[in-house]
Amino acid sequence: MPIRLVLADDHPLVLDGLTLLFAADPEFEVAARCTDGEQAVAAAIRYRPDILVLDLRMPRKDGLAVIRELAGQHPGIPVVLLTAALNEDEVLEAVRLGVRGVVLKEMAPQLLVQCIRRVHAGGQWLERQTVSRALEKVLHREAGLQQVAALLTPREIELVKLTAAGLSNGAIAERLHITVGTVKVHLHRIYEKAKVKSRVALTLYAQEKGLV
Repeated sequence: MPIRLVLADDHPLVLDGLTLLFAADPEFEVAARCTDGEQAVAAAIRYRPDILVLDLRMPRKDGLAVIRELAGQHPGIPVVLLTAALNEDEVLEAVRLGVRGVVLKEMAPQLLVQCIRRVHAGGQWLERQTVSRALEKVLHREAGLQQVAALLTPREIELVKLTAAGLSNGAIAERLHITVGTVKVHLHRIYEKAKVKSRVALTLYAQEKGLV
């Protein structure tokens, strides 16, 4: 049985190229071609492909939105992301959502073929450099969060997040159902513990430790 594919990319040249690539190999069968995210969701549900080859940047629904919808309502369809660029946060979310393969468009077409074969066999194919950067970011964030948790109370951490989000003392007090005076006391203690002297410095501290 050939590997059944649904292809989704909003660029006609890319979509035509993918179709020709897989049509030339009897190991593959293209069940549907899609040019936007909503079409991709509908085709994945209708054809239940062995692999959904999905562009990350598409109109109407981007690739991650497609994956979220399928994961929530129709799980079990393996996805290979095909993208020109992928930042750390996107690759982390993709992996959390169960994406089995990530291939950059700058790579040779044969690598996409190899990726699909590996994913179909139950393996993974992730672009190493991007994934490595993403994992480093996660480890750094987790280490920062552990440091903060050892230094500040849960209430103080909540205040740091709200302050870093740009809320005034009055808005924080209203959100937490406390007085403005209590907010000021908390912030004074937080400044001392974190060794900062201003809201800007506290915001930078929150960003460095992965709180925002």
